[in-house]
Amino acid sequence: MTHVTVVRADNPGPMTLDGTRSYVLRAPGSSSCVVVDPGPDDERHLATLAEAGPVDLVLVTHRHADHTAGSARLRALTGAPVRAVDPQHCHGGEPLRGGETIDAAGLRVDVLATPGHTADSVSFVVAAPGPSGTSEPVVLTGDTVLGQGTTVIAEPDGSLRDYLASLDALERVGDGRVGLPGHGPGIEDLGDAVRVYRRHRLERLDQARSALATLGPTADADAVVAHVYADVDPSVRRAARQSVVAQLAYLQDDPA
Repeated sequence: MTHVTVVRADNPGPMTLDGTRSYVLRAPGSSSCVVVDPGPDDERHLATLAEAGPVDLVLVTHRHADHTAGSARLRALTGAPVRAVDPQHCHGGEPLRGGETIDAAGLRVDVLATPGHTADSVSFVVAAPGPSGTSEPVVLTGDTVLGQGTTVIAEPDGSLRDYLASLDALERVGDGRVGLPGHGPGIEDLGDAVRVYRRHRLERLDQARSALATLGPTADADAVVAHVYADVDPSVRRAARQSVVAQLAYLQDDPA
């Protein structure tokens, strides 16, 4: 099986939960490793990741700073190339492409495009090939599926339509498999978690649709947030507004 070490950054908050989770992955018997999501630019956190090496490769699930701010420094500490979908967050490595397979540190890493939270979001399906066959994969989901709570459809390029399609893709690869999220505890069955996520998203979409029926079809995001998310803690109200913007964009194309 793939050996997984979680290194949690000391950056807790309403959007990061108990902190960003960086992952150190290695095949059995491998001296080198792959790091997923360097996390914030925190010297102690990055030193811990570097000391787990040698690091062959650093992969990034999406562009948000709590996952990427430490990328350049980790590259400097380890010499490992950093690869992300967005070229701006690549350091010494080529941009990632959905559907490609990467071989590193004795691991097979399949890159799964999962846009929606952001346009550049990807997930990684990781397994360790061996003489007796390939190990059961684990799926690293970044912020597309979290270990607790739900994620935001983030401005400016988040898309609810893309997000629902990404949940379908994760359900196909994640049924009965462990999910490793960017925040919150590991997920025992990613397929089950995805189905809960989908129900929640569709319920929120129905609430937005009902709000427009009450408030009028030209109601703006702030009005819908006040109507639908009145029970949401003010600390995450801005995130709720971003998701409402995505819901309203979705309903413009598919009002039924």
